[in-house]
Amino acid sequence: MSAEYPYPALPHEPRMQEVADALGKLGLHPHHLTLAVNRNVDDPDNSPCIRCGTCDPYPCKIDAKLDAQIACVDPATAYDNVEIKINTLVTKLITDDSGQKVTMVEVEVDGNQEQYTADTFIISCGSINSAALLLRSKNEQHPDGLGNSSGMLGRNLMLHNHSSIVAIAEKPNPVKFQKTLGFNDFYFGSPDHDYPLGQIQMTGKSKWNRLALFAPGSIPQPTLEYMADHAVDWWLTSEDLPDPNNRVTITEEGKIKVDFTRNNLKAHEDFVDMWQSYLRKVDFFLFMVNTVPLSAVWHQVGTCKFGSDPKTTVLDLNCRTHDLDNLYVVDGSFFPSMGAVNPTLTIVANALRVADHLKDSL
Repeated sequence: MSAEYPYPALPHEPRMQEVADALGKLGLHPHHLTLAVNRNVDDPDNSPCIRCGTCDPYPCKIDAKLDAQIACVDPATAYDNVEIKINTLVTKLITDDSGQKVTMVEVEVDGNQEQYTADTFIISCGSINSAALLLRSKNEQHPDGLGNSSGMLGRNLMLHNHSSIVAIAEKPNPVKFQKTLGFNDFYFGSPDHDYPLGQIQMTGKSKWNRLALFAPGSIPQPTLEYMADHAVDWWLTSEDLPDPNNRVTITEEGKIKVDFTRNNLKAHEDFVDMWQSYLRKVDFFLFMVNTVPLSAVWHQVGTCKFGSDPKTTVLDLNCRTHDLDNLYVVDGSFFPSMGAVNPTLTIVANALRVADHLKDSL
């Protein structure tokens, strides 16, 4: 199923259009990024989104970025049958004596322990914490954790390989809202690489004081200001591959432990080098490259892989655990692999698909 986007693309500011045109002359195919900002197409001057210079990676102070809170959580609270519990930590899922169904959830509310019952339980804590909750909920019927008869719970954690490139040219970049340009030319490879490389897009515009956080050594403020004023800022994403040894476990003390070794690094390193070679052809001469550290755990997926075989997967194709009749995991945990783009839209699409299934079956 496909459809046209409901709104036209946000136009590039002049410097971004120049960069897009210059790279297009090299045979590349620039495209406008899809952006989750709240705007009024019919009356742009009165849009909630004002296309300010702090859209990425800063929180939106005017609630014009359609993130999970604005697009999903806040509208849900308008319904009388929806209640959000704050300062509440889910600690354990409890099953019936047969181990076939979850009957209640154990939580801590402001330091006090409570239990809630339901007919259907859906967890969506993010790949690391969803796996941790299921592992912590082990019992006599499920000694290795709920939904873990396959032994695959917590395994195949993926985080993507990310790098930012701050590219400096002699020409200033006075852009305010930079994140409108992307390239998919090398998603499946390049003339020099017979393996996938990844996706390229802009980030938000650099500020000199933010560059100072990532710059090597001690760079004087005037130099940082020059770099920020002349920089075009790129974000490169490559796939990392599912590896059962990249996993989430729980220590004897009940703490989350993540074992992770990066993989597919050659493809990412080749990707970063190749993109710099393209940028040099369009008059960029200095580059600051930073790789996102593992501590960020961005774009986390895997750990509860879905599939039709209960011997090798945790969830069925509707994201219900193979082992329990009324327990679903609906976040990035279900991914068997993740490609090289932000997984959010796939997570959203799958959540809507599972919601339709639950609506029809319950």
